[in-house]
Amino acid sequence: MFLYILGLVALWFVYRWCKEIKRVSNKEDKYVYVTGCDSGFGNLLARHLDKLGFRVIAACYTEKGEDELKKVSSDRLTTTHLDVSDSESVGKAAAVIKTLVGENGLWAVVNNAGVALPSGPTDWLTIADYKSMLAVNLFGVIDVTLSVLPLIKKAKGRVVNVASVFGRISPVGGPYCVSKYGVESFNDSLRLNMAPFGVKVACIEPGFFKTNVTDTLILKNNLKRLWDRLPQDVKDDYGDTFLDKALESLDESFRLFTDADLMKVVGCMEHAVSAVHPRTRYSPGWDAKFLWLPLSYVPTCISDRLFLKNSSKPKISVL
Repeated sequence: MFLYILGLVALWFVYRWCKEIKRVSNKEDKYVYVTGCDSGFGNLLARHLDKLGFRVIAACYTEKGEDELKKVSSDRLTTTHLDVSDSESVGKAAAVIKTLVGENGLWAVVNNAGVALPSGPTDWLTIADYKSMLAVNLFGVIDVTLSVLPLIKKAKGRVVNVASVFGRISPVGGPYCVSKYGVESFNDSLRLNMAPFGVKVACIEPGFFKTNVTDTLILKNNLKRLWDRLPQDVKDDYGDTFLDKALESLDESFRLFTDADLMKVVGCMEHAVSAVHPRTRYSPGWDAKFLWLPLSYVPTCISDRLFLKNSSKPKISVL
C-alpha cells in the first residue's frame, strides 16, 4: 500500500513538472510591467525577463534606480518613475504603458514594490504607522493593478502579486502582516473575478530572503526609534531589558532563516509570468515551505504557544 501511494505521488510530480515546463511563445511581443525595480527582487526580475526576451517596463522609485538599471539592460527595457502610494504617479505610469503596448495589451504586471517598516509590537505603533505601510503594500498593489487591468484583459495576460508567507500567519505585530493578508485576499478575489476573461492571477509568498527589507541594521534602528518615542509608562511595562532582548532575538532569527539566494524568488516570479500553466501560489524559501506554512495549518492554540515560548516577554508579563 505504501509503495502504491509513493508511486502515485511520484507520478503526480512528474505530471506537474511536464505541465509546468511549457513556456509562452513570442516573448519579444509581450510587455511586462514590474514595480519596485530599484533593488532586490524587482531589479533582478526586470533584468532576468529582459534577458529572456520580454519587453520589460521597469518602474523605479528613484531616478538613480532607473539610470543604474538602464546600464545593465538591453534597449527592450523601458524604465518609468513610480510611487505606488501616489495615485497620480500610478495614473501617469499607466498612461505611458498604454501608449507603449498599443492594441496588443499588457501581458503581465508584477506588483513587487513594498516596505517593511515601521514594524514592532502593536502598542508601540500609531495609526499613522499602519496607514503609511498599507498605502504601499496593499493600496499600492490594488491601485497599480486597477490602473492596467483593462490592458491585461485585452492580452488575456497575468497579474502577479508579491505577498509574503506572513500573509498566511502573523508571528509579529504591526502593519506588515496586516498588509500582506490584505494582498492575499485581493489576490484570491481577483483570481476568481478574472478567470472568465482568461486572465491568470498568481501570488508569490516568500519566506526570509536577504534584501533591504530584511537588513537587520535598518530593522534594529527602527525598533530603537519606536522605543525612544514610547511614553514612560509603556517603557516601564516592558522593562529596561526588553529592547536589548528583542534586538538579540531579531539577530538570531534572521541568522537562522535568511536565505541569500534571491533567484529562488525571481524564478517563481518568472514562472508566473512566462509559464503556459502558472501556479496559483508560489512559496519560495525553505522556511516558508517547512516552517511557516505548516504552522499556518496547525490549531491556533499550538502556534500561539510556540510563538509565545520563543518571544521576548514584557516585565509585567503574566505568562
